[in-house]
Amino acid sequence: MTLYATEPDAFRRFRPSREESLKAIAVLLGLTALLSASLVGALEVLSKPFLDKNTFFLSSAGFRIQLANDPAMKKAMLALPPHRFVVHRIANDVRYLYAEPQHCVCIFIGNQGAYQSYRDMLSQPPGSGDTVDADYRKRAIALLEVNPQDFNELPDTTAVGEILQLHY
Repeated sequence: MTLYATEPDAFRRFRPSREESLKAIAVLLGLTALLSASLVGALEVLSKPFLDKNTFFLSSAGFRIQLANDPAMKKAMLALPPHRFVVHRIANDVRYLYAEPQHCVCIFIGNQGAYQSYRDMLSQPPGSGDTVDADYRKRAIALLEVNPQDFNELPDTTAVGEILQLHY
C-alpha cells in the first residue's frame, strides 16, 4: 500500500463540510463588520459645531483656557489624550484637564467644581431652558461616560506636570 492511497482518506476526515465552511465564513464576516464599526466610531472626527459648543460649555462651567502657543505647552497638550478628561491630583488639590488639539489648540484646566458644573449642564432635561441641543448632549454624555483618566497613568508625566502646574 502506498502513502498516496491513504492520503485522501486522512484529508477527508479533517475537511469541513460545506455547511461548516459557510458558517465559518458568516462568523468571520460578522466579526469583520463588528470590528469595522467599532473602529469607525473610535476614529470619528468631531464636527466643528460640536467643538464650538464644547468650548463654550467648558468655559461656561469654569474651565480656564490655556493656549498651547509655546513649545512647552504644546508638548503638554500633546501628552494628554485628545477630547478626554484627565484628572491630576497634587496633594489635596484636584485639577481636570481636557486637551483640545484640533479646534482651539489648547488645554482646558478646571477644578472639581468646574467639572461638576459641566456635568450638571449636560444632565439638565431637554426643554428646561437650557441651550444644550440633543446631538451635542448625546456626544458630550458619551465623553463623560468614560471616567477621567488618571494623570499618573500617562507617559512622561514629570515634565508635563511641571509645565501644567505653572498654569494652575
